[in-house]
Amino acid sequence: MKASHGRDAGRTRTGADGEFVAETEHGRARRSARAGAAPTTDVAIPCIRCVRRARSEAPYLPDPICLLVLLFLLAELNCPAADVLRTPVNGLIRDAATRQPIAARLYVRGTNGTFHFAESAASNGLAARYDTQSYFNKHAIERHTALSAHPFRVLLPPGRYTFTVERGKEFHTLERTVDVGDLAVSLRLDLSRFANMAARGWFSGDTHVHRDPAELPAPALADDVNVVLPMTDWTIESDVPPVRSSRNIKGDFAASPIDIDATHVIYPRNTEYEIFSTAGKRHTLGAFLAINHRERLDIPALPWRRVAERVRAEGGLIDFEKHNWEWSAALAPVVKPDLFELANNHFWRTEFGVTNWAEPAPAWMGVGTGGTRERDWAVYGWRAWYAFLNCGFNPRPTAGTAHGVHPVPLGYGRVYVHLDRAFSYNEWIRGLNAGRSFVTTGPLLLAEAGGKPPGHRFSGEPSKPHTVAVKGTVHASRASGTTLEILFNGEVVHQQRLWPGLLLGSRTEKSFSERIVVRESGWLAVRCWREDSNGRFTFAHTAPWWFDLGGPTTRTRHVEAQWLAQRVRDEIERNRAVLTPEQLREYEEALAFYQRLLPGAQ
Repeated sequence: MKASHGRDAGRTRTGADGEFVAETEHGRARRSARAGAAPTTDVAIPCIRCVRRARSEAPYLPDPICLLVLLFLLAELNCPAADVLRTPVNGLIRDAATRQPIAARLYVRGTNGTFHFAESAASNGLAARYDTQSYFNKHAIERHTALSAHPFRVLLPPGRYTFTVERGKEFHTLERTVDVGDLAVSLRLDLSRFANMAARGWFSGDTHVHRDPAELPAPALADDVNVVLPMTDWTIESDVPPVRSSRNIKGDFAASPIDIDATHVIYPRNTEYEIFSTAGKRHTLGAFLAINHRERLDIPALPWRRVAERVRAEGGLIDFEKHNWEWSAALAPVVKPDLFELANNHFWRTEFGVTNWAEPAPAWMGVGTGGTRERDWAVYGWRAWYAFLNCGFNPRPTAGTAHGVHPVPLGYGRVYVHLDRAFSYNEWIRGLNAGRSFVTTGPLLLAEAGGKPPGHRFSGEPSKPHTVAVKGTVHASRASGTTLEILFNGEVVHQQRLWPGLLLGSRTEKSFSERIVVRESGWLAVRCWREDSNGRFTFAHTAPWWFDLGGPTTRTRHVEAQWLAQRVRDEIERNRAVLTPEQLREYEEALAFYQRLLPGAQ
């Protein structure tokens, strides 16, 4: 490849043979016509040779005069003076198998730790910069550019850089060390795929996002998130309806899907109630989400039942958000949430930083009351979900990142939903609500029980054990050390270690098959997880399969019901001086529910 210089230096295009051609021109810039695209300097690329050329025009002038001449000549050449010491790096990210351009997430980091952000080099390309640091952990940062399937460019001072490229959960991460000097650099960054979920009928979603819909097309494509649900309304005050909140995303959003392409969509009518202020004072109550509703919500958080009835009447769903909110135990009997954020917004690509759990885990869970172990936080969420399931509720698992607020890529934690027909937003929501799903922060877990996907309900005779074949595959970029577990009513009934040997550790796919004897009514699920030596923990977890063999559908455990009852009891006392008697009535209703469970609990 040959690059021209001067007024033609820096512009890029794709040649007829697909090769990258550099043809730069200083000074012009265009914004992509596509919604949400970052500005792209289609031609504003500095050329170090412009500096040399300008300097050569006045080799014998005194330094101050030389400087003035240099600046004059740079202006004549239309070269931005601030960029004269930066070199263009032009690149294209491709699928290694097909050699076709693909969208992806790009990190560029210098040896001094500084991050740099790329721009699209195509007039119809998308580039969305993300630069976020945790407000409670300064070491937790996320700095990347989400790029569409077009050429990109980044301007870098001479030096050594690490280019890291990722795309969702189905491709290996690529890292490349690049030395940048005075001359333009051209890169081909090829990603290798190890799984194709869409080909198997599985489509992913992030159901808790806090970013302007106009900025989401590039991240959705870059991380292959098929369904994105931004919280366009968000209230943090108990007496302020979401429609009147100052935290809302500005814009006029219709209650209809925004198609990015045939298999990627944004639905913008979603709301978060996250109450930190009650009765005009700092007093946290908790959070829950309303997704897929039709009209903006003009009612406050309390009473909860009224909000839930309004949302469901419009075809929407209620999401617990997280298990550790102060009011979550009380919320369950009154609202009966549809979803539980099992892969929640405290799982990040960057270092784990959630040490304050707000509502500590009980001692019987064996995970402590808050700390730096990501595994403990995951197990706390699992066991809380199991407790709700065993008490007779059925919140289906979902995943949300709060991308836009937290330092995490869109879809780092995601929910995959299985569809029997072609992708559509409405079919995906129906599948999510039916529990034909699994959530993940890393591995891909494809499982079936009795030949049926998660969410299926089996029935049988009370006196006859039911034997079910549980089988499937685990796909993971780093497979060695993954543990697979089958659970019944929240207790492990089968465990196996996948790829324990060094020779087998390079495999990215492993099948499993086990026959499980079910002797009573209840639920079955599969999970897999991996904990690295640095403490990072990733997991996948299916939704339940249900078994009705007569008698109660679930068996309540005394320790679980007692824990939930005590949480509600504590909240009643904590809120007594803040909430009105009418507002406390739903808490009292929840407490009465758990107390009725206790006499018959195991």
